[in-house]
Amino acid sequence: MEEFIIVHLDMDSFYASVEIRNNPNLAGLPVVIGADPMLGKGRGVVSTCSYEARAYGLHSGMPISRAYQLCPQAVFIPPSMDVYAQVSARIMSIVQNIAGEIEQVSIDEAYLDLTSCVTYEQAAHVATAIKQAIRQQEGLTCSVGIAPSRIYAKMASELHKPDGMTIVSPTDLLPFLIHLPAGAIPGIGKKSELALTDAGIHTIGDIATTNIQVLQDIFGSHAVRLYQIAQGLDREGLRNSGKRKSISREHTFLEDTSDPDTILCSMQTMIYSLQGELEERNIYSRTIGIRIRYPGFITRTKSVTFMQPTRDIRIIEKAVYGLFTDMWDTKPVRLIGVRCFGLVYPDPVQRTLFDFKQSEIS
Repeated sequence: MEEFIIVHLDMDSFYASVEIRNNPNLAGLPVVIGADPMLGKGRGVVSTCSYEARAYGLHSGMPISRAYQLCPQAVFIPPSMDVYAQVSARIMSIVQNIAGEIEQVSIDEAYLDLTSCVTYEQAAHVATAIKQAIRQQEGLTCSVGIAPSRIYAKMASELHKPDGMTIVSPTDLLPFLIHLPAGAIPGIGKKSELALTDAGIHTIGDIATTNIQVLQDIFGSHAVRLYQIAQGLDREGLRNSGKRKSISREHTFLEDTSDPDTILCSMQTMIYSLQGELEERNIYSRTIGIRIRYPGFITRTKSVTFMQPTRDIRIIEKAVYGLFTDMWDTKPVRLIGVRCFGLVYPDPVQRTLFDFKQSEIS
């Protein structure tokens, strides 16, 4: 079973946080984004609310009239979707610049595949860089979860909000799951949770030890997947349609370094690893890029596109070293990354043609 390193990034009370950022006088107040409450007679629902408002029992989806009854002193603001969309686009650009391939699933959340980081420690460095870049550039916070699949990552990101980061490695997965309430699994709503409670099932650990027939009586055909999730067996990655569009490797140095030999040695390791994956998967790359991160999480990227797709180690090396020479300004480097994208998946006939052209190029 392939072990992914998946990150779920969720902006903290996104709409409300944008409004508070744009109007600092709202800081510390219960802020509600949604329909006009009309002094408790309004129709519509709460889109989102600040954490100060949540302390009064308010939450997304609540009737706006009920929100007014619970907290009439709240500041009620109609949503400005155009503004939120613009901020979202900038945030996703920040994330993509640092992490590469992402799957945006809503205006304020996305999944990232950081499997190329190899270790959870390295993935945590990347997630920290993303959180800090969003805070510095947009003045907003987000919570992230890092886990072996998208559903566990989402559960992890919910655990320490706001501005939290929860890491659940494969070895920590079952201890993480066992005591969580059954309703912590995304997709289990209030009615399903009540049905589980009636059956004496309260935690995810209870689900994992329940006879599958009992679960099928409640969830029907969805019971098998629920059972697998509860037992820590789910390994679903990103859901981007089509074949993989890029592969990458990166390395974060324990200490910032300006030693060219150290940096080049790290890049050499990544080049050989990437070329090996291209070979193993029988794919070629049209574009090679590198990413350099300096202290302060300042990140620079640059790429070159070839006339013909390639996986020739000599061509990849020449491209990477050329890009590095053009970009590096001798400042200490915190992270270096190499990425292959514009991937080409040839059939056997095309493979022969590509290999023939490759021999001509070399």
